[in-house]
Amino acid sequence: MKHEQIEKSVPLLVILTLAVVIWGGLLEIVPLFFQKSTTTPVEGTKPYDAVRLAGRDIYIREGCYNCHSQMIRPFRAETERYGHYSVAGEYVYDHPFQWGSKRTGPDLHRVGGRYSDEWQRAHLINPRDVVPESNMPAFPWLAANKAKDTVGADIEKKMQVMRTYANVRGLPTYSDEEIQKAKETIGDKTELDVLVAYLQGLGTALKNVK
Repeated sequence: MKHEQIEKSVPLLVILTLAVVIWGGLLEIVPLFFQKSTTTPVEGTKPYDAVRLAGRDIYIREGCYNCHSQMIRPFRAETERYGHYSVAGEYVYDHPFQWGSKRTGPDLHRVGGRYSDEWQRAHLINPRDVVPESNMPAFPWLAANKAKDTVGADIEKKMQVMRTYANVRGLPTYSDEEIQKAKETIGDKTELDVLVAYLQGLGTALKNVK
């Protein structure tokens, strides 16, 4: 009888369905905020320096996440191709996360150090120069733009925001000196340079884990 009343009342059915979804979501999500493996950075994981943080902004601006995920699942087919599966402690400094779910191109979470800087530059300027069958678009303008004039123009403010996130979670973060010298660290690097620096650091904390 009670089931019949619920099924015949649309408002009641919607309310109870939402209540079940919310309660179930809380049971799944809230414990993760207190689980050490998801809140503690893995050994070797550090905040993005000014150059890599600027490179990450280029990665986001150019929509790289639309075709490349940064999340290797714990399946043999994935670990044999990309490397050690991703763990939560590697993402503690990512705001927002770049996990992704669509792979028009390969996953990039372990791409750091897999290719040389020269290869990465050539690949970004014209992917078909190094991978003839690639359908990735070319990004030649990155080599012409100075990072300090675009993503680096407000790098100090970005680092301060990242420091706030880290402080809330009790994580190691930037010093005042690192923030003050951010623009000097970027210097005359191009957008291509900082993007390559970002890519070359991806997944290197667990690079040698078997």
